[in-house]
Amino acid sequence: QTVTNKVIQKGNPKTGKGQGRQQMIIKQINSPRSNTQRQGKTRRKTGKCYRLTILCDVSVCNLYSPHNMKQVIADNEFLGRGNLGNGVQELMGTPVGDRNNWSISNYFYLQVLAACFYPALLEDDSLPLDVKQRAESLLRECDGGSVGSYTDSSGITKIKHCVSQFITRRDGGVPSSPDNIFIKSGSQTIMLKLLIHSKDSCQTGVLIPVPTYASFIIALEEQGAAIIPYHLCEEQGWTLQVEELRKALHTGRKTCNPVALYICNPGNPTGHIQSRKSIEEVIRFAAEERLFILADEVYQSCVYGDDTEFYSYKKVLSEMGSTICSTVELASFNSVSKGFMGECGLRGGYMELVNLDPAVKEYASRLFSARSCPPVVGQIALDLMADPPKPGDPSFPTFSEVGVQAIKNTICKNTGRIQEVFAELPGISCQPLKAGFFVFPCLHFSLKAIKWAKKRQMEPDMLYCLRLLEETGLHVRPGCEYGQRKDSHHIRFVHCHCCELLHVCEW
Repeated sequence: QTVTNKVIQKGNPKTGKGQGRQQMIIKQINSPRSNTQRQGKTRRKTGKCYRLTILCDVSVCNLYSPHNMKQVIADNEFLGRGNLGNGVQELMGTPVGDRNNWSISNYFYLQVLAACFYPALLEDDSLPLDVKQRAESLLRECDGGSVGSYTDSSGITKIKHCVSQFITRRDGGVPSSPDNIFIKSGSQTIMLKLLIHSKDSCQTGVLIPVPTYASFIIALEEQGAAIIPYHLCEEQGWTLQVEELRKALHTGRKTCNPVALYICNPGNPTGHIQSRKSIEEVIRFAAEERLFILADEVYQSCVYGDDTEFYSYKKVLSEMGSTICSTVELASFNSVSKGFMGECGLRGGYMELVNLDPAVKEYASRLFSARSCPPVVGQIALDLMADPPKPGDPSFPTFSEVGVQAIKNTICKNTGRIQEVFAELPGISCQPLKAGFFVFPCLHFSLKAIKWAKKRQMEPDMLYCLRLLEETGLHVRPGCEYGQRKDSHHIRFVHCHCCELLHVCEW
């Protein structure tokens, strides 16, 4: 008996455009069989059986080609966080980097948030003293002592000061001004509005790395930007090479006006991290070409590779001499969604602007003010990320040992085991894992397998992911969603699951 019959039909039913490009059915069937029993192409868990049936062919365009991005978005709604995993991803694993799936909780964050939402808990003796003090301090910054009230459009002033102090500590004393901090969910999109001029006769261009995560590409498309892809060098650990930037910029200037360079460091989905020397080279390139740097640094706290250290673009810029450090324009981003905090659903993040002309900065402030205030719960989470418990605080032992250290241990154990397994597998290779939550191994398909996929109008790695999901219940994402060099194939999956789940996936 079919309990759920979910049909995903792509295309416009009114115009017929794209009709029949892709159709799938996911069936959930009541089954009296045991949890471990398998029959045909099904996977059973907790008394449920899921069957994925591919009714017709799937066509996915590579994202490194910017000209067909809009059609990719229109025809493939499951890109990034779409419908492919609905009802199926609970079987084994998840393709998104959500720390809340790891079965590891950091109670300090939860306790402060709970007390802010329900102040009566401040009278509860079970809460540590520092939790109560932090909650009381944050509620004093909210009108009426309520997290349901409006705040300033750029964020609560006290929390902006807290973020500014966090940045100064992170960068070894490099000063940071609260006036340059903007707290927003979706601050990247607002910054793109500032840089991209859709009314210009020449389209505004932004250089982006390949591979990169799909949501930023979609944001660029929404703003009407021209995408100028530059390829990371996989053979050298996904390094960013200036010669590749020059080549991409030269190509881009033939069709648009490049104004910005987008950097993701540490990288998503590649798990790489830039060296200080690499960052210096990129900053010099941006200075020579008068490019605005957009530095996405949301994985800065999640660095675990041997002899690996995170350097922020702001810190390196500040130490490069007066001519460059005072002229290169920079916007850096951080978020509570990633790193060891990993509270994705709270939607809290900040942007720091460096070296903007005062008039441009004023215009940026007006753009931010045009939107309502960021979610207060996200602002509170940002305050907790920027100023966590310190040694001597009542919450510090639990915060450090049960929370942060447990996550670090899980990551180190998992990444080590993943690289050991990949080293033994034929047909797959993976660059060293140094940062972030993801693994992006390269799949080496036979010519016969590639032809078989092409005959069905599918990218080989997409076909691999669908077959893996159908045969085993494992949910991973294909490399074609993130962009990749021609004739290369990858998958992306999360390595930060609990060790027990990873062991099951391995077998």
